[in-house]
Amino acid sequence: MPFNPELCRNESEVESKLIVQYLLPQLGYTPDTWHQEVAVGSIRLDFLAFAAQVIPFVLDANSPLSVVMEAKHPKQNLNNHVPRLRHYLTSLNVRYGLLTNGKEIRIYQKSQYDIQLLFQCSGKEVEIKLDKIKGLIGRESPKKGQLVDKLEVQITENNLNLETKRQHSMKIIAVYHNKGGVGKTTTVVNLAAAIRKKGKRVLVIDLDSQANTTFATGLVKFDDEEFDDIKDSNIRHILQSGDFYPIEEIARKSQFTNPEISVVPSHISLMNYENELIQQEDSKMMLSQKLDAVAEHYDVVLIDTPPSLNLYARIALITADYLIIPSDLKPFANQGLINVREFIRKINGFRKQIRKPEIEILGVLACRIFTNNQFVKHTLPRRLEAIPKRYDFEVMNTVIYDREDLAKCAEKFLIIGEMEVADPISVLDFKPDSTAAQEFELLAIEVLEKIGLT
Repeated sequence: MPFNPELCRNESEVESKLIVQYLLPQLGYTPDTWHQEVAVGSIRLDFLAFAAQVIPFVLDANSPLSVVMEAKHPKQNLNNHVPRLRHYLTSLNVRYGLLTNGKEIRIYQKSQYDIQLLFQCSGKEVEIKLDKIKGLIGRESPKKGQLVDKLEVQITENNLNLETKRQHSMKIIAVYHNKGGVGKTTTVVNLAAAIRKKGKRVLVIDLDSQANTTFATGLVKFDDEEFDDIKDSNIRHILQSGDFYPIEEIARKSQFTNPEISVVPSHISLMNYENELIQQEDSKMMLSQKLDAVAEHYDVVLIDTPPSLNLYARIALITADYLIIPSDLKPFANQGLINVREFIRKINGFRKQIRKPEIEILGVLACRIFTNNQFVKHTLPRRLEAIPKRYDFEVMNTVIYDREDLAKCAEKFLIIGEMEVADPISVLDFKPDSTAAQEFELLAIEVLEKIGLT
């Protein structure tokens, strides 16, 4: 019976109708040579198929593991799941991976520490492309490892060429949710540190009058407003003047992480200038214009935003190429996603007027998540599944849990004379081997993959 992608309405139906009922039998895998929902250490796989049934198996160069198959919801963008598939194949030494949402089917091959796209087709084409799929991942295929025809190779080459071109342009990412307390600042500063440690040049911009990112990156070195050296040189000055205050003049070096990053600080006085800036016609575009002048100096710009729908949030989303929406997935944060979606719709309307493409949403980032075992096992999956269904936002693969190390690294301080001065550092510098540091490293990998800077 031919496969019909229209019959797959959710991830479970992609698994049952495409993989179990159609692909595995067609590819020659009998029930004793594949397993569903396999746990290998901390890795959980949808499907794991064997070239030969060998029990127990060893994860080495002679491993009988043949192909990992991952099924996603039909509304999911497969690009968002490539980093996780790479992790599976390289960690388990599996040669092939199949990734599908029913509407599209892709086959990847492991190559040392990376994966290469070998084949892709639509779900509607699977029947006519079946021989090619068998030639790559069929259980009895003598052609494993063989590349596909010239047309498909050209598709892959074009994708690679596109990524190569994009690598030379600065990427601007806003981190926004209109509800406070969901981990925006923690995400911005530690993601900045993780990306910097990947060798990318990073600029952080604090667009929130609470100046949490300015504090979190260690730029507040005073405990008395008399010694405040930020009030006369911050993001407000960049937004106010087209002729003065270029970014390179306002940005400061922060040793919050090693290597250091650059930060455009904010100040609590920013809230007093919103009405003035609203009257200034070009204020919404000023940050974008000034970033153009330093496009060759940075690879990634991260913008922290206020938890509101105000001018500064609008400026961030008008300026950015990409958007991350952190959420603790609690009821009010989830309900706030309705406001976020409407806000993005209005911003995209303005972007269209200025002939700028719509902002690309990297996804909702589960952040500040309880580590309670029962919560993680039962409640968290339900809340994650609700995001695309109820709010039409994709969910990022990485989850940032609420861990003690994140609080400790933010609370570090120095004693200078009789003063106690905040001296926070990133969790990647505080405890490089901690679980929290590893989570932000995974987030950096995922983000860089999605924006084409791997």
